[in-house]
Amino acid sequence: MGEAVGARVEIATSLATVEAAAWNALANPEPATYNPFVDHAFLTALETSGSVGNRSGWIPRHLLIREDGRLVGAMPAYAKLHSQGEYVFDHGWADAYHRAGGQYYPKLQIAVPFTPVPGPRLLTVPGPAGDAPRALLAEGAAQFCRQAGMSGAHVTFCSEADWNALATHGYLKRTDQQFHWSNEGYETFDDFLAALASRKRKTVRKEREQALAAGLEIVWLSGSEIEEAHWDAFFEFYMDTGSRKWGRPYLNRRFFSELGSSMAERCLLIMAKRDGRWIAGALNLIGGDCLYGRYWGAVEHHPCLHFEVCYYQAIAYAIRHKLARVEAGAQGEHKLARGYMPTATYSAHWIADPALRRAIARYLEEERRHVAEQRDMLAEFAPYRKAPAPEDA
Repeated sequence: MGEAVGARVEIATSLATVEAAAWNALANPEPATYNPFVDHAFLTALETSGSVGNRSGWIPRHLLIREDGRLVGAMPAYAKLHSQGEYVFDHGWADAYHRAGGQYYPKLQIAVPFTPVPGPRLLTVPGPAGDAPRALLAEGAAQFCRQAGMSGAHVTFCSEADWNALATHGYLKRTDQQFHWSNEGYETFDDFLAALASRKRKTVRKEREQALAAGLEIVWLSGSEIEEAHWDAFFEFYMDTGSRKWGRPYLNRRFFSELGSSMAERCLLIMAKRDGRWIAGALNLIGGDCLYGRYWGAVEHHPCLHFEVCYYQAIAYAIRHKLARVEAGAQGEHKLARGYMPTATYSAHWIADPALRRAIARYLEEERRHVAEQRDMLAEFAPYRKAPAPEDA
């Protein structure tokens, strides 16, 4: 692999072999923008619980850049034998390549498994000092694919800065969208409601009333408040949703205990209780400036309870704790009516086969245009009050 003077590229088959403090210094150099999903503890919990590993089809192959023995660059990466749990869909690419006689798998996935949350993927020190390690990571991933006989490297849900940097190293640019809520300095949930158009405001109030009509109690739990009994209840919810959406849930019960043990202060369980029994809940992770909604499930179904637990309670928490935004996961145009606006997401793809690369490049050019048009169109249906048109001079 390409090297700079004094630097070398390594592959780590387990994060247990990588010092946590050194990894985290690159993954989250700024506490104000801390992203829990690239934290050493989160990624390690996936490995130690067995949620990733050989049987899952996510095989850890983390790229490291060391300079004179010091970790200066890192990339969470996995050899993939399928395209499950990624949320950036390339099944069509795989099918077309197979029909043409190619072998799409294995591939290299630079991502957080099962987690469609945007964040850094080229982990280096900020600023110009990180330019050389970033280049080595981009080039090292491609070279590793060549050496291992992989069809390509796929950097999904990366930051826009990473997206642009990867493009300079031959990676193809792809876009999609999610729906994020932005805190415009609201002091209370009513302040947020006041920013909505009258009809939308009434709809939100009606949905919240319906959600709690059966005498449900909503509880926020974080840190030491979360006990194993809460994880037991939540895992039952998660299994119900996972079985219906994916057939086989990605995460096992041990993962949640590992997460609670190592990152309890970053976990927020929003739980619904009826007659003393937990009946629904959502797991969120708390970032430096963002609340990240992740998993939801229920064993009783009540009108609008999903909206209340996943969207409105998350907004209320973000307002109370002065977080800048709420990211509520992948897809879901229904989030628009609840104040979550379309927001661009980014991925970058290095393709080994020149013919496949050309075909994908043509496809992505058209897809980027379509995604941008759709995002602009959806923004026109924002639930917020329209600013008055400027008067003619």
